[in-house]
Amino acid sequence: MFGLKGDWSLEVKDRYFTLQDYCGAEPRWCTGCGDHGILAAVHRVCRDAQIKPEKTVAVSGIGCSSRLPHYMNTYGFHGLHGRALPVACGIKSRRPDLDVWVATGDGDCFSIGAAHWIYALRYNMDITLLVFDNGIYGLTKKQTSPTTPLDVPTNTHPSGALLPPLNPLSVTLGVTNISFVAQIVDWNAPLRHEVIKKAHEHKGTSFVRIIQRCPVYVESIGKSLQDNPARLKLITHEKGVQVDDALKRLFPNHAEHDPSDLAAARALAQDESALPLGILYHNPDAPRYDLMSSVGLGMSVDDKLAGMNKALDHFAI
Repeated sequence: MFGLKGDWSLEVKDRYFTLQDYCGAEPRWCTGCGDHGILAAVHRVCRDAQIKPEKTVAVSGIGCSSRLPHYMNTYGFHGLHGRALPVACGIKSRRPDLDVWVATGDGDCFSIGAAHWIYALRYNMDITLLVFDNGIYGLTKKQTSPTTPLDVPTNTHPSGALLPPLNPLSVTLGVTNISFVAQIVDWNAPLRHEVIKKAHEHKGTSFVRIIQRCPVYVESIGKSLQDNPARLKLITHEKGVQVDDALKRLFPNHAEHDPSDLAAARALAQDESALPLGILYHNPDAPRYDLMSSVGLGMSVDDKLAGMNKALDHFAI
């Protein structure tokens, strides 16, 4: 270059991403919907971790929650009802370099997608799984979901649900090879951010159930919890989440819980006197199927054909 030494080179600094780098289309959720806060937390976690948008993919099924990929300036896949997790597992299996997020709801995950939910937990691929649980089918206008409380009338059950609601935490904690199980509420921003951050940092399937407000169809569910915080129990631990005293004062009930203790986690999940908030279980050593399924991705076409022919030779007569 003219006027400079021939061995001079420009030092290019690393890219820095702001929140706007992760924001996609303008969210179209209802005013007061808890999904807005969850989306903001995801944007912030991505920004803080400085994940490249082109190395990030958001996957969803069908429902209000499943609009999240549209609001992320990343790759996205808006799939079929209940099928977000097999799509996400397929992506992680073939593209282990991508940061995979899954947004699903109580109907999408716990009803039509229940089998995929169970097997995704067992596979324990490196995926951040956020379940937006508002206790209703919101997108299709107020039908009973697997987590609808008995006393909540819906369009399918005007007198209230006929069966007790499913307990997603106790089901999840009963699956073999789980590695991260947490629960939060959408309206507590500091705890929401801390738990989603920990879930994203975990290497394995991070299951986070988010009790999420739907002010249009089931305002009573979120409002009853907000009006009576004694129904919530904040769980903290040096191996889980640690919060300051100001946040603890918002919860009349709080306790220390070691997230490596599976039996204690199950007891917390089944205790109907208070909903536990925080990290219930964490096992960073659980086997990950994505580390197994991605073996051989760098093989050449010739190597793959040779391997297939060798395998087929076993069937020769």
